[in-house]
Amino acid sequence: MRTSKRSSLIHLIYFSRAQLSAEPMVRMQQINDIARHAQKKNEFSVITSLLIVDQGYFIQILEGERMSVQETFQRISGDPRHRDVHIVEWREIAKREFVTSFAAVLRTPTNDPLFQKANLGPMLQRGTPKASTVYALAQALQADTMAKQGIDHLFV
Repeated sequence: MRTSKRSSLIHLIYFSRAQLSAEPMVRMQQINDIARHAQKKNEFSVITSLLIVDQGYFIQILEGERMSVQETFQRISGDPRHRDVHIVEWREIAKREFVTSFAAVLRTPTNDPLFQKANLGPMLQRGTPKASTVYALAQALQADTMAKQGIDHLFV
């Protein structure tokens, strides 16, 4: 019987205070820059992720092989656009739940009901977001985005 030496698949949820411009156009450019660079790096590292931007916070789920996620998180932790970076959850997973190497979702009037339902704001301000709340919001935002693109289910 052969045993596999593959490293484990994990997911990491973190949150941080976003250090972005107060000017909306500059802030959007900064987020676009983050997206462009993260997309390339995550594709190379075979990482899937979803970044949520809300009320001055970044909340992200990273999925991939242990070493790749660790290296990516180290890079994020050292990025000056993040302050007070905290891990919410780090655990092994059986399969990926997110479909893109990098997707960013900002709170907008169209997805605001999903954010309101999650009620993350008070948890972020206290520094105690629950992994299950973040995960449920991320899943709902991914499903919402996919539905708008006419995709009704995942083959992950």
